[in-house]
Parts: sequence; structure tokens; C-alpha cells
Amino acid sequence: MEPGPAEMSGAPEAKVVGMSTIRRIPWLTLAIGFTASAVMALVYRDYNFATGLALGTLLGWLNFRLLRRGVAAIVASAAGPEGGSRPRAPVVAAVFRYGLIGLSLYVIFEYLHVPLLSLAAGICAAGVATIAASIWAILNPEE
Repeated sequence: MEPGPAEMSGAPEAKVVGMSTIRRIPWLTLAIGFTASAVMALVYRDYNFATGLALGTLLGWLNFRLLRRGVAAIVASAAGPEGGSRPRAPVVAAVFRYGLIGLSLYVIFEYLHVPLLSLAAGICAAGVATIAASIWAILNPEE
């Protein structure tokens, strides 16, 4: 399990509101995306679209993981020394993240010839997972 913002910054153990929701999103992303991909392959027999959905789901999952690490780095740098210069790592990480996702989309689309719409729908699995995890958190609040 990855450390949260409080653990990465060296701060004392503190309860971060919504941390269970944040932990729920990655596995929900994979579950929703791969389920949609399996339905597309088994029911509609559109294997090309199903492959694009699965690959887009993996990209959405990777994007969320990198985004979460980037936010943790920003929080850690904000909690750093007041007089020192701020590290530029969060900006570099964001550029790297978008570059990696863009390059992956290009390679998948160009060489595997899957529909671009299926890749976009797979990436949206992360958004659907975020909505589902948020609704779960509203209906089952943490004490």
C-alpha cells in the first residue's frame, strides 16, 4: 500500500479525511474498466473495441496513481522548510505524466489500431470509479 500525504511528509500520524475513498478508486477503476471490456468482448464480440477499453483502463489507472503521487509530493514540498527554495519535482512529474499518457495513446492507436473512442472510454473508467467511490463515501460515512 502506498503512503498517504501525511506519511510522505514525515508528519505525525494523522487521520486524513477521505483516505479510504482515495484507496478505493484504483481498484474500482480496474474493476469497472475490465468489466466493460469483458462485456464488449463476450456480448458484442467486438474484440478490437474491448482491447481499446482495457488499454484505456490501464492508462486511466496509471494516470490516477501518478496524479496521487504528484499531489503527495506537492503536499510534502509545501510542508518543507520555509526559508529554502521549493523543489520543481511536482511540475516535472506533471509534465512527465501527461507526456507518458500522450505517448502511450499514440503508440496504442498507431500500432495496435484500436479505436480512439475505446481508449477514451477506458480512460473514463477512472472518472466513473471516482464517482462511485464518492457516492459510497456519502452513503457510508466514516466515523
